[in-house]
Amino acid sequence: MKAYQPFIYSKLKSLAILLLFIVLIQACSSTKYIADYQSIVKKVTIDSVDERFEEQAYNYVQKDIKPPSAFSINVPLYNFFNTKDGRYKTNNIKPFGTPPAILDSTLVEISRNQIQKFLVGKGYFNAKVAAKIKVENKKAEIKFIANQGKASYIDKISDSIFTENVKNVYESVKPTFTRLRKGMQYDVDSLTYEREQIYRVMKENGYFYFLRPYVNFDVIETEKPDKVNLRLNITNPPAGPHKQYNIDYTHMIIAPSPDGFPDSVRSKLSKDTVGGIIFTDFSKRYRKNPIVRYDFLKRGDMFDIRNENLTFDRLYELNIFKNVKIDYYNKDSTSNKLIPIILLTPQKVMSNRVEGEIPFNAGTVGFNLSNTYTNNNFFRGAERFELQIKGGLQSRIGNGSKPFKDIYQRDFSVSASISVPRLIIPFYNPELGGNGMPHTTFSSSYIYALQKDISVRNIFINSVTYDWFETKSKLHSFTPLNFEYRFGNVESGVDSTTLNNNIYYAALLNRKDFTLGMKYVYTLNNDKLNQYRTFVYLRGGIDIAGNLLQAITSLTGAERDPSRGNTAKILGLPFNQYVRPEVDLRWYKHLGGERQFIARVNAGVGYAYGNAANYGIPFEKLFFAGGSSGIRAWQARTLGPGNYNREVIPTPEARKAFFGLDQLGEMKIETNFEYRCTLVKKFFGATLKGAAFVDAGNIWNLNNSSFIFNVDDATREKTLFKFSKLAQQLAIGTGVGFRYDVQYFVFRFDVGLKLKDPQFSGSDQWVISKLFSGTKAFKDDYNASHGPDTYRFVQYNFGIGMPF
Repeated sequence: MKAYQPFIYSKLKSLAILLLFIVLIQACSSTKYIADYQSIVKKVTIDSVDERFEEQAYNYVQKDIKPPSAFSINVPLYNFFNTKDGRYKTNNIKPFGTPPAILDSTLVEISRNQIQKFLVGKGYFNAKVAAKIKVENKKAEIKFIANQGKASYIDKISDSIFTENVKNVYESVKPTFTRLRKGMQYDVDSLTYEREQIYRVMKENGYFYFLRPYVNFDVIETEKPDKVNLRLNITNPPAGPHKQYNIDYTHMIIAPSPDGFPDSVRSKLSKDTVGGIIFTDFSKRYRKNPIVRYDFLKRGDMFDIRNENLTFDRLYELNIFKNVKIDYYNKDSTSNKLIPIILLTPQKVMSNRVEGEIPFNAGTVGFNLSNTYTNNNFFRGAERFELQIKGGLQSRIGNGSKPFKDIYQRDFSVSASISVPRLIIPFYNPELGGNGMPHTTFSSSYIYALQKDISVRNIFINSVTYDWFETKSKLHSFTPLNFEYRFGNVESGVDSTTLNNNIYYAALLNRKDFTLGMKYVYTLNNDKLNQYRTFVYLRGGIDIAGNLLQAITSLTGAERDPSRGNTAKILGLPFNQYVRPEVDLRWYKHLGGERQFIARVNAGVGYAYGNAANYGIPFEKLFFAGGSSGIRAWQARTLGPGNYNREVIPTPEARKAFFGLDQLGEMKIETNFEYRCTLVKKFFGATLKGAAFVDAGNIWNLNNSSFIFNVDDATREKTLFKFSKLAQQLAIGTGVGFRYDVQYFVFRFDVGLKLKDPQFSGSDQWVISKLFSGTKAFKDDYNASHGPDTYRFVQYNFGIGMPF
């Protein structure tokens, strides 16, 4: 296995060469693959159109004659896989890339006609559009030339609404949505919007049978050629005036199985009406109250389409039904009573999922494997029970060693949780669910972590968490009870001189304590993360622990431990007291199409005080830098704190043993700037997307005692956060990435390159200069003073999902 690393690098090098080759063939023309009578469309322009409408007008050009962007590799990729003997294939087409835009006069005429109709719809009633085609060397340019004429403006707006109550409803809410006003340029899109809003308003105010065709507009010419009058018409149905409807009792029916409803069940419906609902469960799997709680079609209420949509969404979000259907029944045509019939088809309740990943870089390799069992109806009330068993290890590679021979880290965890689709609060039953499904989650977990020759850590965590939506874009998560019990042991093989007189390190790992605290997290615009639009995302949270216990011990005069700075104990154990706020702020800027720019700041600080002032926050609450979702040019836990350099660790054995433990901090600031775009629409059955990024940041300590090793004061000083030294202590990296998007999840591969490394000083921090000159001497010097660590300019990151 000595050839393991060269093998990996050889594969990556081959992949890079292949991608470079595909990019280079973009220079190759597609014209050589088409028939002599055909031409490739290289350019499409639209001339003499108002600049406000140019982009919209271009959208009416037929897709098959639109040339790709200058930097697209879609066509070269298509040419690479779908040409044979100097011609495009006519069968056995491979799903890679997109074909070139071939000139088609029929599509040109359709595009011309659509652009002209678009201009007429914008008020240019006399608009004419002509198309000119220029062909040279089998390359075509298409130019659409518009003669818009004068725009028409609305002079007067009137209405003709046959049902008086409909007129009253419309006029009462019209100011909240209308775009129509006197003096505006005529715009058919504004008329369409007005009709859609009228339809919505009627459906929200009891008019169950109201249809869109009842709304239309008359455009009336005037004596002035650039002025028109507009009349809104809302007509009546053939049966007479529009009528409002109220909700009667509701039938909620659950099918016997996932196969749906057999005809025989219709005569076996329940006859009992409780709270205006007749509940019939042919499957015998569900309790009534947890299900009917999310029926918002209440008896006696006026019909409102919003309540129907709300009922539909929440019943789906219970995650126990594969199909939800809502019908209505009107017993008597003269009656204004509607009987909702909600048909629910159950889905499979239990599932088991096995997942794995292989964290890899040039220096380490590992794997994580997990098995998750899920029951979505644990107590017959849509309670989600989840049991997960997870394990993993990390091993050093390199210098000819075999993978997994030098395992330095092992992790194992077991967690269980029950999530109930409502807020369980004593003496209080809030009615939530208008914007999203609320949940109460009870969770418990055990974590075992072994660092070879250093320590073993065991952690038990129990918590109760409430999640609810204030709006569709504002999510609150509050954990009023978070109990953690941890105990750790320092292995007997650790060099005693490393630990002598080092209270912080002993307290960090070789300690037993517990935490009793609470957490709160606020998330804004999480629902927009998969959309191409401009918005701000915010996730801010705070973790507070120990204040209640501190108050209790102060009042009761609890036992104290002089050997640990006179810390108080409860049940013979010290408790943690700290505050740990963290914020993730991002700006997503849509650049058109499937292009996006993201700017991100992620910052946090952990501060221990009171009962924990002498030995800091728990190890698991410390921050680290680097990794696939942070500063991607560094492996996780190999950056910082501050200007810290690992050469201060006295021996190679200690550097090896403490790898991943010494580069932690109480404060973190990271910034990321990333440009995203789509490279290939069809790539092995999915979409290949690309990214270019720049990352910067670091971690820091807050005081001189917060350091694992017994180092000198000068070294400690380098790890502290000081605003005046911020520029000197920032790490900067850049890189590119690929995302293989299969809709349900994304496989991600990023390559990060170090630009500025704060472990060095002065101009030596700009390590990018060493990459182009003196690389070998630089690496040799570094490896000699930092062994067994080696310096890597490039970091590979594999992951699932977007980094942020």
